[in-house]
Amino acid sequence: MAWNTHLRFSLNARMDSFLLGHVLAFAAFGGVARVLLYDNLKSAVLERVDHASGSAIRFNADLLAFAAAHRYEPRPVAVARGNEKGRVERSIRYIRDNFFAARTFTDLDDLNAQARAWCEGHACDRRWPEDDRLTVRQAWVVEQASLMTLPENDYPVAERVQVHAGKTPYVRFDLNDYSIPHTHVRRTLTVLAEPERLRVLDGAAVLATHRRSWDRGAQIEQQEHLQALVDHKRGARAHRATDRLTQAVPAVAELLQRAAARGHNLGAVTLGLSRLLDRYGATPMQPAVLEALARDVPHPNAVRLALERAREATRTPPPVDTPLSERARSMDVMVQAHGLAAYDALCPRTEPTGKPTTPSTPAPTHSEDEP
Repeated sequence: MAWNTHLRFSLNARMDSFLLGHVLAFAAFGGVARVLLYDNLKSAVLERVDHASGSAIRFNADLLAFAAAHRYEPRPVAVARGNEKGRVERSIRYIRDNFFAARTFTDLDDLNAQARAWCEGHACDRRWPEDDRLTVRQAWVVEQASLMTLPENDYPVAERVQVHAGKTPYVRFDLNDYSIPHTHVRRTLTVLAEPERLRVLDGAAVLATHRRSWDRGAQIEQQEHLQALVDHKRGARAHRATDRLTQAVPAVAELLQRAAARGHNLGAVTLGLSRLLDRYGATPMQPAVLEALARDVPHPNAVRLALERAREATRTPPPVDTPLSERARSMDVMVQAHGLAAYDALCPRTEPTGKPTTPSTPAPTHSEDEP
């Protein structure tokens, strides 16, 4: 067979990179050979037991599944028999001497691009060792027709890893953090890692697709994930402000409903009412809100005018805003008073004579023989 060369470099020798090299080689050759020879690496041969009658070989299950999908026979060579794959050994030496020696490159993509150009150019234009009248390219055109066709569907060769998303919207893979939607935190997800991209799945649904990073400690993010988290937190803050208002001033709940029905911006209405609550307090706010509702003006300005009229009627000085830190504001919270009936039930009631109504526990008795 012609010595057509396919050359690709990878950053690791894991099973996904090993099988991806097969896929890219088949695509470059335009077909699949009927028999592929393998050395005794663990990606191909897990165990070999020699008997007097022959050898028993246990193949890697992932390689057998890949070979079955592409309909070729994986055949390992004998141990310490380099002559059985002499062409492969000579091709490796040819690559070292004619391509890799003294070559410079900037990164892995640049190295693979140079390797592809070299394989399609210089390596194909060399003389075919079995017939000096032909080049490898010319001999390959004749022999390419003997290859089997490629399968219709691509075989999945991505690395699959189960990861757990913590309370932050990121998953960690290969010491890097990749962003996910905040709605899928605290779950076990699946990462499909390929050399160029990384996908995060929840079952069959793809949550995120990132360009894979080969750094360490990098944080790879998508802007839509971060913006969705910011919007969610902003909405949560708005809900907290609404709860604070309705607990301090119950009439605010109806005012917000009317404001929403009229198309007012609820965020602006809530902010205005919160500022009035901080400035005037909860006690005068309740009648002011009721007055705004009675006038059918569900807006903070109506509440403010009602508060000012009430202040002028009582001839009290205007309230002065006191600038407080965020921590000080968080400590000044509304505390709902609870009834004390549950505590009264724990204490025994006394009769007019001063004796408790509940029977007292009798004192322990001792016999004369006891100390």
